[in-house]
Amino acid sequence: MAELWKSLPSWVRNIVIPVLVLVLAWNIVAFVFGVVGALLWFAVKLLVVVGIAAAVVILVKKAARS
Repeated sequence: MAELWKSLPSWVRNIVIPVLVLVLAWNIVAFVFGVVGALLWFAVKLLVVVGIAAAVVILVKKAARS
């Protein structure tokens, strides 16, 4: 691996490789934030649905009493 690294031109080692690493790191961070955001959004939607269902159950019980 060291021979391959040393055989690369200096502009590839100093410019191309760091840019590729930054792009890859940015994509990984964006993927992680996307997954976390999607999970949080799913949790919020689930809580809204549970809240609406609870309100419906309470209203139906009150309507059944009267």
